Amino acid sequence: MEQVRLLRRGRLSLLWVPRQALAALLLLVLLVWLMLLALGTGRIALDIAQVLDILLHGGGTALQRKLVFDIRLPRVATAVATGAALSVAGAIFQSLSRNPLGSPDVIGFTTGAATGAVVYFVLGGSASAGSALFAVGAGLLTALVAFALALRGGAVASHRLVLVGIGIGATLSALNEAVLMRGALEQALAAQLWLSGSLNARTWDHALPLLAGLALLLPALLWGQSRLMLLELGDDLAQQLGVPALRVKGFMAFGAVLLASLATGAAGPIAFIALAAPRLAAFMAGEHGRPLWPAALTGAVLLQGVDLVSQRLPFDLNLPVGLMTALIGGLYLALALPRLRA
Repeated sequence: MEQVRLLRRGRLSLLWVPRQALAALLLLVLLVWLMLLALGTGRIALDIAQVLDILLHGGGTALQRKLVFDIRLPRVATAVATGAALSVAGAIFQSLSRNPLGSPDVIGFTTGAATGAVVYFVLGGSASAGSALFAVGAGLLTALVAFALALRGGAVASHRLVLVGIGIGATLSALNEAVLMRGALEQALAAQLWLSGSLNARTWDHALPLLAGLALLLPALLWGQSRLMLLELGDDLAQQLGVPALRVKGFMAFGAVLLASLATGAAGPIAFIALAAPRLAAFMAGEHGRPLWPAALTGAVLLQGVDLVSQRLPFDLNLPVGLMTALIGGLYLALALPRLRA
């Protein structure tokens, strides 16, 4: 059990865990360093001092400022926000299902969001806001169907939700392929490229809807994490402690599906971040309270780090970040997950 401290100022009091605070501080420093490296990475390379000069003082040439503010910063913002959103969504679903495999990508919610965006592209749409809207709608519909099919006797058991979600995800994955085959060649190629999960050519039109979603949802979800911890003791005991189990579960699940769908709409399907980042965050920060903010930082660090590696691969490979996370995540699933506590 981690050490818990009480901070009191007048009528206000705050419980905090030193291990969580230290982990969050280290993750934040690492994230800022990775972001600065990413802003300097490209065919026109910039060192960290040049990037800081451009960001803080408006220095550099006009071309360098355009590179940083109009091309690289939207990509970095999309990477950080997507990683944070997927990780928070994964932490919530793993807590609700009490299952380390209960993340949105494993139980099909992100595949459902991807189906909505693929349909939008094949119908001829190209606007980032349109793909995000279709992704959110399809993600919510997928979650609704999964919970309805997993419902038995007024309750949703975690193993039923995971199994039903895996089945729905497989069905929707096949549906995506069928939609691509029926679409016109140009739209199908655009949708296929998007399905690989990429941060290339991301603009503020991709980043801003996701950033706005995070700004609105994250404070509310952080407020609900203490109730989430009580729900892990069991619904009956949580209700005796004054937690309305059904309402809290519904609210947290709704917020997590929205975050995962917005992230998918912005960057395409990104595998394993929602699965691995919450477990790594718990390993570093401790299990006390299932902290969502270290999970958000871990997800942001992982996706930004993987994107940076993909941009610096030799021979100009520059693989899509979704493919890179799938390669790394597969190794994680095979080697690390069996050793983590359920």
